[in-house]
Amino acid sequence: MGVSLKDVAQRAGVSIKTVSNVVNNYQHVTPKMRAKVQQAIDELGYRPNLTARHLRKGRTGIIALAVPEFGNPYFAELAGAVVDAAARHDYTVLVDHTGGLREKELLVSQGFRSHVIDGLILSPIHLETEDLMARTETAPLVLLGEREYEAPYDHIAIDNVAAAREAVRHLVQLGHRRIAFLGSRTGRERQPAHLRLRGWREELAASGIEPDEALVVVTDGYGREDGASGMAALLDRGERPDAVFAYNDLIAIGAMRTLTARGLRIPEDVAVVGFDDIEESLYGATTLTTVAPDKEAIARLAVDSLVERLSGEPVAEPRRPRPGYRLVVRESTVPRPAADRA
Repeated sequence: MGVSLKDVAQRAGVSIKTVSNVVNNYQHVTPKMRAKVQQAIDELGYRPNLTARHLRKGRTGIIALAVPEFGNPYFAELAGAVVDAAARHDYTVLVDHTGGLREKELLVSQGFRSHVIDGLILSPIHLETEDLMARTETAPLVLLGEREYEAPYDHIAIDNVAAAREAVRHLVQLGHRRIAFLGSRTGRERQPAHLRLRGWREELAASGIEPDEALVVVTDGYGREDGASGMAALLDRGERPDAVFAYNDLIAIGAMRTLTARGLRIPEDVAVVGFDDIEESLYGATTLTTVAPDKEAIARLAVDSLVERLSGEPVAEPRRPRPGYRLVVRESTVPRPAADRA
């Protein structure tokens, strides 16, 4: 038979209620008493019945995370961070894949699997504000990603324009002037690619450089092949840049492959900056300078927002916090000293 709250209470010499308060992390327990109960829990190996706890609250104990691409390492890394953040609240995460399809995004946002999950964290690609305004599902929803929405839901996203400007500023300060943007998309101006392109334009203009629209490359997707073919198209039409700012790391990695195949050196001939700081950016022949969003903060803010909405306590108007980011400078913009390469 498993260890019960009563067993812990007897070992600690306190009431069952006190043990329950510690297990449920209620604040009104003195540090001395909390330590005493925790010692008894550790000694007996007590594990709370999370299923029973959630059922008492009318919950399943499961939240969903819906992302557009499993094949993109950024979303895999983000999903891992969400799982870790949810575990701190005793929640299990069901990960769903929308494929970036509007019909699938509509399906999950409108309550698909609502009988299984308590709430949803969604990273949409094609949903519009009107889709979210028409949502009738009552389960809490938290949005991720850089698309901008005027909808009554918490939305966690970094400042893409500012992050892009920092990346371009780094290239300008290194002396680059013909800086290409790889990964532009047609469509609405609030898509993340357009926000990063806006940052590219703003920082070049602020640096006294006329943005050259001939150096903006539209890609069909956001993968390595898109970066490779986009870079090839730019070179083939005679528009060789001295630096590239890519929409994401995968596009940057594809572009670097083409540059190397064409006999161009990175960064001596063409410097490259990506976006996302995926693990792969550390392990190429030339490591990639990249904008690193704080994935752990994004995950923590998303899960905390969802759990707060699930608590039943009054919550303020929808929040739009801005997690941090940093520019990680590596070999694709600043070569290692010769002694380090020996």
